[in-house]
Amino acid sequence: MTRIDFHTNIPDKLSYACRLARKALASRARVVLLAEDAAQAQALDQALWTLSETDFLPHVMAGDPLAAHTPIIIAHDDAAELPHHDMLVNLTRATPAQLARFQRVFEIISTDESDAAAGRKRYVAYKQQSYPLTHFVAGQS
Repeated sequence: MTRIDFHTNIPDKLSYACRLARKALASRARVVLLAEDAAQAQALDQALWTLSETDFLPHVMAGDPLAAHTPIIIAHDDAAELPHHDMLVNLTRATPAQLARFQRVFEIISTDESDAAAGRKRYVAYKQQSYPLTHFVAGQS
């Protein structure tokens, strides 16, 4: 069953998603970054190129001919054809349609109250469906 990790109180979702992608890549996992829309997907693309001067994070947009050979995929269409299903980083305010296909899902919830409210609704829904859940609150020790 898919394991779902909630990461809340995140001040910068894009930067956080990039760091998660870098960590996944270091552990040889493949990851899909699900953006809210095309603009956020483009911002993720730029952020992955500029995350660090010393890291190269190979990534392409979903649907790219190289997607099957690339460890990081950026998607903004929830129905996009995805070449792998190790990890999903959900940056949207909706439940991903392909959630159950992934081994692990990260729900990234910002400090914005409407984003947090949408995250709480997803948490309750996942709990009712008996998904294994964890919760990490950024900024707390």
